[in-house]
Amino acid sequence: MRRIVGKILKGAGVALLFAVIALCLAVTIVPPFLDRIYYEGPVSRHYDGARFFNPDGEITFSSPPGSNRHGFIARWLLGQDDRPEWPDSVAVKPSRPPAFAAPRGMVATWVGHATVLVQAAGINILTDPIWSDHASPLPPLGPKRVAQPGVRFDDLPKIDLIIISHNHYDHMDIPTLKRLWERDRPKIVTSLGNDRILRDHGIPSTALDWGQSISGAALSGLGGETVIQCENYEHCPDYRVHVLRNHHWSSRWGTDNRRALWSSFVIETRAGNIFFAGDTGAGDMAWPQEAARLGPIRLAMIPIGAFRFWHGQMQSDSHIGPEQAVQLFEKLKASTAIPIHWGTFRLSYEKWDTPPRMLELYLRCEGIARQRFAPLRIGQSILVPGYSPMTPGKKRCDRRAIGALE
Repeated sequence: MRRIVGKILKGAGVALLFAVIALCLAVTIVPPFLDRIYYEGPVSRHYDGARFFNPDGEITFSSPPGSNRHGFIARWLLGQDDRPEWPDSVAVKPSRPPAFAAPRGMVATWVGHATVLVQAAGINILTDPIWSDHASPLPPLGPKRVAQPGVRFDDLPKIDLIIISHNHYDHMDIPTLKRLWERDRPKIVTSLGNDRILRDHGIPSTALDWGQSISGAALSGLGGETVIQCENYEHCPDYRVHVLRNHHWSSRWGTDNRRALWSSFVIETRAGNIFFAGDTGAGDMAWPQEAARLGPIRLAMIPIGAFRFWHGQMQSDSHIGPEQAVQLFEKLKASTAIPIHWGTFRLSYEKWDTPPRMLELYLRCEGIARQRFAPLRIGQSILVPGYSPMTPGKKRCDRRAIGALE
């Protein structure tokens, strides 16, 4: 019996080895046939005529100290990377949001990952909506949702505006976007090139470059095809969306790397300004000031997870960690922030609850009141306070406690 079991295990090991080899070959052979040109336009400070790039330095994918990238990837594929355990599922109590917020009110509900429902001045806004169980081009492969959405799809109010930061599968989820488009016909704003991907799936959208903006009137009255300026926001109808720089990259298949642009956003509403960081690394950390110059930010949505790919790592080039999230919050001069991009899909190597626990420690280090940047439960709603300038309090920093968090 042992001999039979041994043969089976040996055969399974050989099959797995061949699968890994085939996958490695696919990475070098298949993508050239999957490349796509999503955007063509003039050369700019962040577009070389073929691909977009970060003007403050390119993204690098480094391997752990003492390792090489190929060995690192192989261990990840074989599940031998010693990553901390995650729960198979997380209990979620879904909320049922109201139809809309009061004219000057603002309510935010964390649906999970980078998806937030913001109801401000009668406008219902969704950021990077994903209700799918997998963030992957080939479900059921790829990262699997461990926490169900904090709002059931059928309990969503009518959505007026959707913001899409970039084309990674955990941020641009076509099945969800198709359902939302067919149900509500929302206005969708994204950045250059992403509109081509959406259009191929029958989803209209408006794509802008960094530094451009569009008002709700332009989206509603002109089909989202014309960018207009508005010197005095009090005379602008409903809202205005600004597309701004951050520090990331894009790809759907591999060799279509950086064919479409990635962005952060400011949404001006009569209830106050809303900032959405999208998915981002730190870069030069000058880009948050572009958002701050547009006026006081009542609510900011800032990522804190998927920053650790080996023990002790505190950030990666493409994802900020809690320390950089606090720095971003301070540079924005925001009044209230919601930490996002954690606890929903396992994308990296920190424990499920490491990002929010570490965030609280860094807030203490900077003397920032917890309620200004408090981690939410998935499905939790908050009534966003009116804007108030932040006055740092007493700093209580425990570096040993931070270093002990895995």
